[in-house]
Amino acid sequence: MIDKTVASAEAVADIPDGASLAVGGFGLSGNPIVLIEALLAQGTRDLSVVSNNCGVDDWGLGVLLRARRIRKMTSSYVGENKEFERQFLSGELELELTPQGTLAEKLRAGGAGIAAFYTQTGVGTQVAEGGLPRRYDGSGGVAVASAPKDVRTFDVAGGAKEFVLEEAITTDFALVHALRGDRHGNLVFTKAARNFNPLAAMAGRICIAQVEELVEPGALDPDAVHLPGVFVHRIVAVGSDIEKRIERRTVAAEGK
Repeated sequence: MIDKTVASAEAVADIPDGASLAVGGFGLSGNPIVLIEALLAQGTRDLSVVSNNCGVDDWGLGVLLRARRIRKMTSSYVGENKEFERQFLSGELELELTPQGTLAEKLRAGGAGIAAFYTQTGVGTQVAEGGLPRRYDGSGGVAVASAPKDVRTFDVAGGAKEFVLEEAITTDFALVHALRGDRHGNLVFTKAARNFNPLAAMAGRICIAQVEELVEPGALDPDAVHLPGVFVHRIVAVGSDIEKRIERRTVAAEGK
């Protein structure tokens, strides 16, 4: 029988310095924190990471960033991490800022074997025209800026519209978190954790998934599977009592 289960340290042991990673999570929801901490303990550095965001200063991908393990981030939202801001503006970190829907499709396309696609998102902005800062020089100047992208006109919905070419993303490894998985690698996600985890999993040449509940093959309803095991190579069972965080907790006063 195919059994893809491994221990957390074993699962990330072959991720080398300089590797590229697609990492799941939407805000702090669905962060594969056990795998991230195993990678931190291993000492892997010079990573190029693709993820919706970079966690916060002491959680999620923020723990790798704080330890100076990340060389480049490709993200759509980076506003909750002060250390990220400091490293980027000081020239220590490269950033490829990407519209959120475009980032999702770049990951999905990479996993589906599609090399590139055209989208209207970003037309008429620096996303298409180039000039977005990717690395600062530490003195307030831009050391590296984004290059212009190909823009073409297509007849869509009865009119000519401009579209910008976006290349798909594939990475060496993917780290994801799922609610439930079986030993074959079939995964079920829950709520906001489903936003980027399946896409990151598809984009990684080797996908490593941490799951809260590990079940035997056949226990999952096939109609409930969000990601088939063909995309998943290693499974780490982490239990349901792992710590989970949110960025900002806002509650109403009692009686209101």
